[in-house]
Amino acid sequence: MSNSNEIMDPYLDASQIAARIASLGRSITEVGAGPSPLVVVCVLKGSFMFFADLVRQIDLPTNLVFLGVSSYGGATESSGAVRLTHDLTLDIRDRDVLIVEDIVDTGLTMSYLLDILRARAPRSLRVCTLLHKPARKRVDVPLDYVGFTIDDVFVVGYGLDYDERYRNVPYIGVLRFA
Repeated sequence: MSNSNEIMDPYLDASQIAARIASLGRSITEVGAGPSPLVVVCVLKGSFMFFADLVRQIDLPTNLVFLGVSSYGGATESSGAVRLTHDLTLDIRDRDVLIVEDIVDTGLTMSYLLDILRARAPRSLRVCTLLHKPARKRVDVPLDYVGFTIDDVFVVGYGLDYDERYRNVPYIGVLRFA
């Protein structure tokens, strides 16, 4: 799974993640949705595990859709150049929308997504992120639900990757290079 020069130190274990996701699901359920099902948007690829676990904790009618973006490539820091790789397959006009993201650090990707989705005239637009890394913030973005605020470390696992590896690890770890 890892190269000999890569070391992954545990950061958040599977039970911590599961407990926080259950809490987030309750909070989202309490807020509710309007007259139609809540549109829950999975930001691919990193959010897929978090998204799958979160939607099972939301006790509301939902429509599940996927949106692909890329801003990292094979790097450990966002390039700042965000591109859409897969668009929504559902009209979100006049719908309550919840964006589910794995990590918000610089805010550039989320700002880009919010601009794109606001232009489609949703009734409401909220953001749920598993991880928030404020030390890297370059743009302020509204975060309605935050799983964990983390230190300025490069994390992988539970859907997050380094060069397309580590996504299948069931916990979040800090990747170090020896």
